[in-house]
Amino acid sequence: MSILQLPWLDYALLAALVGALWVSRQRDPVRAYGWGLAFTAATAACAFLAWLGFYLGAPPESGISPQQWLFGRRVFMLDELNAPLVPALALIHFLTGLATSRLKMRRFSFTWSLAAETIRLAMFSSREPWVLIGLMAVSTIPPYVELASRTRPTRVYVLHVSLFVGLLLAGQAAADWGGHASGPSVAAAVAFALAVLVRCGTLPAHCWITDWFEHATFGIAILFLAPLSGVYAAARLVLPIAPEWLLRGISCATLATGLYSAGMAVVAREVRRFYAHLFLSLTSIVLLGLELDTLLALTGALCLWFSVTLSLAGFGLTLRAVEARFGRLSLAGFHGLYDHSPVLAACFLLTGLAAVGFPGTLGFISTEMLVDGAVEVHPAIGVAVVAATALNGIAVVRAYLHLFTGARHVSTVELGIGPRERVAVLSLVVVILGGGFLPQPGVTTRERAASEILEARARVFRPGARGHDATPLLPRPAREVADPSPRKAP
Repeated sequence: MSILQLPWLDYALLAALVGALWVSRQRDPVRAYGWGLAFTAATAACAFLAWLGFYLGAPPESGISPQQWLFGRRVFMLDELNAPLVPALALIHFLTGLATSRLKMRRFSFTWSLAAETIRLAMFSSREPWVLIGLMAVSTIPPYVELASRTRPTRVYVLHVSLFVGLLLAGQAAADWGGHASGPSVAAAVAFALAVLVRCGTLPAHCWITDWFEHATFGIAILFLAPLSGVYAAARLVLPIAPEWLLRGISCATLATGLYSAGMAVVAREVRRFYAHLFLSLTSIVLLGLELDTLLALTGALCLWFSVTLSLAGFGLTLRAVEARFGRLSLAGFHGLYDHSPVLAACFLLTGLAAVGFPGTLGFISTEMLVDGAVEVHPAIGVAVVAATALNGIAVVRAYLHLFTGARHVSTVELGIGPRERVAVLSLVVVILGGGFLPQPGVTTRERAASEILEARARVFRPGARGHDATPLLPRPAREVADPSPRKAP
């Protein structure tokens, strides 16, 4: 048996779970940090091997988790959609822990970080609706504990996640009750769509995202939002059953949010608020691409999803390093921090421009495909996507100028970036630039995932389906599903 046939996904889940339990018993923060970093590294390695085994065509043997008992099928598994997302999620957790300075060891809880990583890895590996919904509900608990333990306001967060979870439960109940031979339930699709819009910050007024970044520690905030869990819920729960008119409604809402948040990022006067609005705008653009329901736009959106996850994580870690040295900074004036940490300034600019699709990064080809797909649907949508992307780029450059240029910052202590922070951020930069210069393998895998999503919709909205739009969808390109040839890894 090949080493890649081992159940590495199971091992990744087990490593994160055991790590959370073990670190919780450590009372010394330094020991807890060392053990936590070791367990997150082991989880990332197992997730990488699971991804490698999937793309090299090595199906895992029966694992240690009860995959074969629940629902009579595998519950946690990789497919074309989630295969790159699982190792990316594990990598972000590891690099966030690695970049945590000694001053923040007491504030960054590896116990809750590993517990949250276990939940998120299971969530991104699941396809069963009730399992996915349950894991999404449970994933909202560690962030609440983070706010409550720091005696921060929790009301806004609790109201929004309660609405999110309630809509998910109502949607799945409606799907089980009414989605049978007559076709998928419209009520279920609407409930799922509203839940996704709440989770992504589109509804009701974008407020809980900015409130979360204001009150949570930056590291926990990045880990909770950077994987774009709401987009995953949209791909698994909304796209397979949503009629065309509902997708058009979601597209309008996300397009308006993308433009509004991009404009707010340009005029933001605080660093965290700027990052929150940038996150909202990029998430809305990704969600818009998913709802356009064409092969080119959907492929571009899936590529952009992967790119935005890594870029926003790297950008957030850079801003976190800035805060660790200078505290929370305002964008109302110029701080001139470049002389103290030119490497930090370079990482800020690289990761920020990568997030908005600068040429040479993975986001460039992703944004290009998404714009082309949007123009095919309607030219005005393509123009709006370009405008939002341009505003985001202006916001990133403006933030760079305010933080690193325009004045001289006097300090008597060393403020340069540390070696662990340098490794964490530059590791993400290497992945982003590598995907930008060699995009074809990644684009190919995302195209296969997009084709599978469109095929699933085509099976649901077959010609003559009662009560639903039977608009024909693009067929999957000529490729056998059971093609035994090894798949290229992105």
